[in-house]
Amino acid sequence: MEVPAVRVEVGPVIDGRLDDPVWQEAELIDEFIQQEPFEGAPASERTEVRVLYDAERIYFGVRAFDSEADRIVATEMRRNADRILQEDNIQIILDTYMDSRSGYMFVTTPLGARLEQQISDEGEGGRGGVSSNVNRDWDGVWEAATQRTDDGWTAEIAIPFATLRFPGTEVQSWGMNLMRNMARKNEQAYWSPVPRGYGLSRVSRAGMITGLHSIRGGRDLRIKPFAVGGGRWESNGGEWDRSTQSDVGLDLRYGVTASLNLDLTLNTDFAQAEVDDEQVNLTRFPLFLPERREFFLENAGQFNVGTLSSSDRMADLFFTRRIGLSEAGDPVPILGGARLTGRVGRNNLAFLSVQTDEAFGNRGENFTVARYSREIANRSRVGGIFINRSEWGGDHWNRTAAADLTLAPHPSFTMNGFLAGTATAGAGGNGTGGHLRAAWLDDRWNVYAEYTDLDDDFNPEVGFVPRTGIRTSKFHIERTPRPGRWGVRVLEPMYNVTYTTDQGGRLLSRRHHYMVGSRWDNGSTFIVWYNDYFERLDAPFAVRPEIVVAAGDYRFGEWRFWYMSNRAARVYGSLSYAPQTFFDGTRTDLNGSLGVRVTPQLATEAGLSRNEVELPAGSFNANVGSFRVDYALSPEMMLRSVTQYNSLTEQWSSSARFRYTYRPGSDLFLVYDNVRRDGLVEIRDHQFLVKATYLMGW
Repeated sequence: MEVPAVRVEVGPVIDGRLDDPVWQEAELIDEFIQQEPFEGAPASERTEVRVLYDAERIYFGVRAFDSEADRIVATEMRRNADRILQEDNIQIILDTYMDSRSGYMFVTTPLGARLEQQISDEGEGGRGGVSSNVNRDWDGVWEAATQRTDDGWTAEIAIPFATLRFPGTEVQSWGMNLMRNMARKNEQAYWSPVPRGYGLSRVSRAGMITGLHSIRGGRDLRIKPFAVGGGRWESNGGEWDRSTQSDVGLDLRYGVTASLNLDLTLNTDFAQAEVDDEQVNLTRFPLFLPERREFFLENAGQFNVGTLSSSDRMADLFFTRRIGLSEAGDPVPILGGARLTGRVGRNNLAFLSVQTDEAFGNRGENFTVARYSREIANRSRVGGIFINRSEWGGDHWNRTAAADLTLAPHPSFTMNGFLAGTATAGAGGNGTGGHLRAAWLDDRWNVYAEYTDLDDDFNPEVGFVPRTGIRTSKFHIERTPRPGRWGVRVLEPMYNVTYTTDQGGRLLSRRHHYMVGSRWDNGSTFIVWYNDYFERLDAPFAVRPEIVVAAGDYRFGEWRFWYMSNRAARVYGSLSYAPQTFFDGTRTDLNGSLGVRVTPQLATEAGLSRNEVELPAGSFNANVGSFRVDYALSPEMMLRSVTQYNSLTEQWSSSARFRYTYRPGSDLFLVYDNVRRDGLVEIRDHQFLVKATYLMGW
């Protein structure tokens, strides 16, 4: 699939109306092919897309016809909301380097809601979770405006070249694909067909836009100063300790070349970052919490080296939450940092250095990461990473060095892995670790095998490695038959086994996972699984401080029944029930959520998780509840309020964040947080902050 780009002197006005005469100069794209529900069939509704560009921006004009326009599903207005992907939308991906691996993805809906994300390694990372190779939290500067019409809806999109990275050649072609989602039909139709089993991030199946010439990101110098101010009140034995906060800082971006970007941050502040979700940990190992801070999210995929699974992470060699956050998640002041990312020819370059200040009785630290990789064939790559953590003016340091490889000799077959070594001051030795994975993924099968070996001294302090001193093997097989009856669109029977030993080959844990999933034509999902566990405890395990499981060998099992309704509906929810044995006792997990789109501006969602644990050493219940309210006055003005309760800490926490994007790339944030104990009576501490940013570009 190929379409020529058309250059114009003056681009269209972005108002969603498609009435600018300049649109008639563009080539028409109007042949879309279904992936779901009838692969290979023409789209059930007509879609027209036109592409233009001028000296500064690339433009997309979309006319989405609908024979039942009053049934278009469009209830979400908030930017970057998960729900955008479930509603009617148009999605665009641009592979600006034509490397068949990476891209920029832009999504808009009939209400003008916007979502953007960066894609690396075609978004691969396993089913069942958000891959670390899909950067949902990237904030690109772009515009979109839409209009509802009697015969469907229209959209105009403008993406500045300064938002993208691309080669510096005079004439170039980009990979491009388009996808339209029609929620009420649960239909996805592509311009360049993508096989089932993959999504738009499969840029190796994209078409091409040709003839882009004399495009530049300008000088691409963007300076974003910020100012933050506010107050904090903390309860201290019935008295209030009051403190004020006022600060200024600066973020700067400079396009060294058209494909190489330098970012600087000074006196960095993350007052606007969302709070972490409350979780209950009933395992022996730490839980993974996602990164939410803007500076660390930009081009995050270029630093990824580790295991691919988004649900069973065994080793991420670089984990940015180790920078500027304590073990308890409290902010550590960041004095400044620099990041250089991009590519030169087939060479990918990524460098990061961040300096933190003294905090919590510890010295300041420097974190430096250097990453290099080279594209060696279609979708294949070889590279390496070096990570250094050193105490400022002290003796402690930790280093990780690794080489990694990805081979993709067939569109459905991929092999990847890494070899790594670590060294730590005063640790008495060096540690090594390695991982290898081979996978086959197509529209019918998902099969992979992997092996991970992390020795006892493997210690990547700037990574996320829940468990060391192990050798883990895993085999997974999954089939996706399509019955074509009873309203079932696809079944997903699967089996996998995970086998973990110590370095001497002694069995530590084993899990047999049996599952049957089903996705229905109405957009709902029903899953049943059974896990058969073996766990060897060489030391007692404190499930709670007062409840300890004795050392020994245990075998137990977990059933789970899980239903999720169509999230595109105005009222949606999920419910799961998991009765199980648990070491030498029993455990029952209940999880439920209910969401309501009251209006296109107002949405609410409540969730409750309950764990009932009974062990010979004692019993307890753990409850985590949450209630979210989202209100969008417009796609540029949003308020989110989150209230959470954790029964184990007997703590209520509330957070409210208002964001107003008063011009592209420039924001005003109002943030209020409080923590309460003893029900809703005692406020332990609370704070109010105002942060303003202003983007200046040349």
